[in-house]
Parts: sequence; structure tokens; C-alpha cells
Amino acid sequence: MQPRERSYGDGLAVVTVTYSPGRTLDTFLDSLQEATTGSSVPVVLADNGSTDGAPERAARDRSDVTFLPIGENVGYGAGANRGVAALGPEYGWIVVANPDLEWRPGSLDTLLDAGRRHPRAGALGPLIREPSGEIYPSAREVPSLVAGAGHAALGQVWPGNPWSTAYRRSREDLTERDAGWLSGSCLLLRRTAFDSVDGFDPRYFMYFEDVDLGERLTLAGWRNVYVPSAEVVHVGGVSTGKPEVSARMLAEHHRSAYRYLADRHPGPHRAPLRVAFRAGLAVRSGLTARSAR
Repeated sequence: MQPRERSYGDGLAVVTVTYSPGRTLDTFLDSLQEATTGSSVPVVLADNGSTDGAPERAARDRSDVTFLPIGENVGYGAGANRGVAALGPEYGWIVVANPDLEWRPGSLDTLLDAGRRHPRAGALGPLIREPSGEIYPSAREVPSLVAGAGHAALGQVWPGNPWSTAYRRSREDLTERDAGWLSGSCLLLRRTAFDSVDGFDPRYFMYFEDVDLGERLTLAGWRNVYVPSAEVVHVGGVSTGKPEVSARMLAEHHRSAYRYLADRHPGPHRAPLRVAFRAGLAVRSGLTARSAR
């Protein structure tokens, strides 16, 4: 017998995973108040071991913010899962977002409107701008083996190569459309959809957890909908940009890339392919580290 699907209310809550977010958390919370014309939105800070005191201060000073100490850095997806699990059944819509975002006025209302217009939308994502104003390609295709290899090999040295362009869908008009996956830096999730795929895969410490989630939502019959009429600005790199952290994050990116590819090419007969994945990613990691220096 199939387990009965849990029913949820129509409430909205926000989960953000914190790891010493600094002052950007205040910007996130302040701008969130202008992102919706509804009542105050409850926010859960799923904290992965911050040492700067910012999450605790935010929870102390703001009545709508809850501090959820995890006690260790379990990664982005696992932290988000714990934050969602802490919410009551009255919340059927969940935002999972980085704490270094700035919401544009009305952006969350626009995402919610789109979610209600598309009953099979499991995840919805806004247009994401860099601080420079440049649009980040946040609604992409699930990478095929050939396109993924081309993007990984040439994306940094030839950004306009055809594989990266197709993967990023960077030449498309800014219209509401389906995507293979949406950036995990800002997602509106239908909670029943999130439940149906057991949330983020906690094996991904950082990176590719959003690619994996988007693909699994699609396989479960849900849609990933890009809503560019909603805008946010992503400062980025507040926690991961620290020198002592960035090297680890580079390694985590390539580790997650290998996990994603290996999961989709299992079995003994594909072992040589997985060896090639690992070797290629090791070379790419070394080149990226060298160029960063």
C-alpha cells in the first residue's frame, strides 16, 4: 500500500541555511518584508555552526525568525531538509534560499502567484541578478553526458561554446518557462512535491543538490518553473569566499559533480566511464585552482 500523501495548509515559510552569514543576513531579512504584501513570513535559520553570532542576533531581535542550531556543518541540502522538517503542516509553500540574497519588492508574491497558476509546479525560481546587474543563468537544462563534458571542459576558457550555451539556455528570452533545474540559491517549493522526492539528497554537501532535486522532481511528475518576473540579487560567496573555505568548496564542487555523474551511470560495465569522470574532474579541479591563484 502506498503511503498517504500528507496534506498541508496554504501558509508560506522561509528556510535559510546559515554559516556565519554576517551582515548579509540583515539585508535578506529586511528585504524579505518588501517581497510580499501579506503578513509577516516566518523564517527558520537552519544553522550549520556559525561563529559570528549573526543568526542568534537575528532570532533574538526579530519575532518572526527562529534559530535552529544543527551543531555542525552538515551541508546545504541536509541543513535545508532539517529546516523544512521543523515547520508545521500549516506551511504548504516553502522558500529555501541563501542568506546572502536581497529580495526585490513583490518578488515573493510573484513566485507564489505563478505557483498557484501551475498546479504541477514543484519548484519555482526567480530571475537572479549578480550585484553588477548581470543576469545569472539560474534556469538550466539537466546536463546530458556530451553537453556536460563540453561545458566542464570548455566553460571557463570558451564561455560561449555551444555546449555551455545550450546547458545554460543563456540565449533564450526572459519568459516564464519550464527548466530542467533551478538554482538552489532561491527556490519556492510546493511542500507536497518536496516530500514526494524526500527533499534534497543529503549526500551532496554543497553543489549539485539543486541539479539532482530538479531532475528528481521532473521524474516524479513535477515541473521546475522559471519565473523571471520575480527578481532577487545574489551577493554570493559571503561564507564560501573566505580563503580557508574556498579551496574546500572547489573540492566539494568536483566531488559533487562526480557523485551526480556516477549515480547516473552505475554498474560494472560503466566503471571505465566513471574512471574517466574522476580523472577529468581531477584535471579540471587542478586547472581551476591554479587559475584562482
